[in-house]
Amino acid sequence: MTKSGADLLAVLRQLDDPQWLEWPAAYDRIAVAARFGELVARLESDFGAPCVAEQDTQDSSEYGRATVPAEVTACGTRIVVCVSRFGSLALVCAENPGAFLGSQDAQDEGELDAADLATVERALVGLGFTVVPEELVESDYSGPSQAHLYGQRPTWWDRFFGTF
Repeated sequence: MTKSGADLLAVLRQLDDPQWLEWPAAYDRIAVAARFGELVARLESDFGAPCVAEQDTQDSSEYGRATVPAEVTACGTRIVVCVSRFGSLALVCAENPGAFLGSQDAQDEGELDAADLATVERALVGLGFTVVPEELVESDYSGPSQAHLYGQRPTWWDRFFGTF
């Protein structure tokens, strides 16, 4: 579902439990795999092309990624959808996570079409995912799991999509 920045930050804080870093306490691998499969099928249908899917990432709080190929996007840049193991969190990136400062930056540089982004976000919301902007997950992390995260300046990305 689509939420405001403050509401999304509240969701991230609510999901953050230092006892469960890689996946939440009630993690259902089979259900997550099924929903991810539905997402890939929906993206393939919406864009009319096969999408590369990487799933069940080991030692990571990210479940997987689905990639819409560049040749079927309006700007000729691939779209990567990252899915977390937590709370059905998902984010949409042009080219790769971190390649741009976020979706607005990618649009401003002519690398992400607003209609393509809307198509991906509709698919995510329709399947019950919570879309988190890349700009938010790249902000400084300030939750209770900080001691378990690597790096000098951990981000919400590290917490919900990073490796352990």
